[in-house]
Amino acid sequence: MHFKLIIAFVEDGKTNKVIESAKVAGATGVTVISNARGEGPEGSRSFFGLSLESQRDMLLFLVEEHLCRHILELIGEVGEFDATRGAGVAVQIDVEDAIGLNRQAEMLAELVEEEL
Repeated sequence: MHFKLIIAFVEDGKTNKVIESAKVAGATGVTVISNARGEGPEGSRSFFGLSLESQRDMLLFLVEEHLCRHILELIGEVGEFDATRGAGVAVQIDVEDAIGLNRQAEMLAELVEEEL
């Protein structure tokens, strides 16, 4: 089985919605790193030195490669990445090797067989 890592930076208020939709699409788990910060080409907005940007969460999904693109697109749709400036970004990275995934691999084997 081959895995990919999806890394998504999501507005704090949309985190739970993104996680739930990714799980429905086949993600078996997620690691959430709270209070991530990012800056686009226009920089961050501030008022008297206080940041006006909302908090971001970094979500890490280790997913089976056949499910990855669908999950990635769903994350972008639910997070409104293309619809709203600065709403978030998600990328996928190829994973060369992983351990500690026996339980997830069993669940995914059945799911991927159904998908293919």
